[in-house]
Amino acid sequence: MISSIDTESLLHFPVLVGDIGGTNARFAILVDSYAEPKQFPILQTADYATIDDAIQSAVLDHTSIQPRSAVLAIAGPVDGDEIDLTNCPWVVKPKQMMETLGLEDITVLNDFEAQALAVASLESEYLEKIGGGESEPNGSRVVLGPGTGLGVAGLIRTRQTWVPVPGEGGHVDLGPRTERDFEIFPHLERIKGRISAEQLLCGRGLQNIYRAVCKANGVEPALETPAEITGAALDGSSREAKETLELFVVYLGRLAGDFALTFMAHGGIYLAGGIVQRIIPALQDASFREAFEDKAPHEEIMKTIPVYVITHPLAALSGLSAYARTPMRFGVPTEGRRWRKEG
Repeated sequence: MISSIDTESLLHFPVLVGDIGGTNARFAILVDSYAEPKQFPILQTADYATIDDAIQSAVLDHTSIQPRSAVLAIAGPVDGDEIDLTNCPWVVKPKQMMETLGLEDITVLNDFEAQALAVASLESEYLEKIGGGESEPNGSRVVLGPGTGLGVAGLIRTRQTWVPVPGEGGHVDLGPRTERDFEIFPHLERIKGRISAEQLLCGRGLQNIYRAVCKANGVEPALETPAEITGAALDGSSREAKETLELFVVYLGRLAGDFALTFMAHGGIYLAGGIVQRIIPALQDASFREAFEDKAPHEEIMKTIPVYVITHPLAALSGLSAYARTPMRFGVPTEGRRWRKEG
């Protein structure tokens, strides 16, 4: 028998799930708790003035299914009735969305909460292991995702439920350690005098490192986009791009190791997003695990913690769908983040 509290937490199908990042937005509709999500083409946030316009034009106008509930994951902290995205001009206004889109119930989560939810349910075929021991089934986990920005979230097992721990961990400080770091860091672009992890470990972070490497080497930058830099690094056509990717991998290893210690993540560290999927060969280089494990006096602990690259193309939607099917399985606090139509 389902308790009254459990009944209150249930969502009414069909459920619209959405993963909204700074550059791309992905949507699907879950018709019932047994169906596979009906996916829609990935859209560019810059192509639509508002999230309401995007959902109406790219989703609802292309299906006869009218969602009753929505679970949306957005790139930024969820606070109040008007929610700003960190790297996108869209503003999520749940009360307005219920009126304009005909929804009865809207839950808004952080985008890396969705990634954390996915980690609890992804099958092994969607995980590429990068060293370490075996994942402890109930061990704490951490998700990091270099993309338009740098997302971080934890996942903790307690009282038979998985509890995602969202935050803004991508904005922690990241400093130089090696002689080469000290040559490069003076040339890195800063925000109000500081270098955060997100200044290095995202798309524009690749550009930032590349320009700094070029300045340190006394050469003019010849590459512009993150895709050009990673492409030239992987095919060996640019020495500066190759070093950029090598440094990116080391810095990601250091940060991943820091969060592994913070959460004592014996369940594993999970790397998400398109950037890490494209650079798996670079992550398999010994330098990543060396940077990850270089945490004296805890090297032996670090050697046991596995790291995985999430290869599922729509992992966040998978996590949101798992939550929509069985909210009771996850300890997701919804106070101040769930809106319901009265009456």
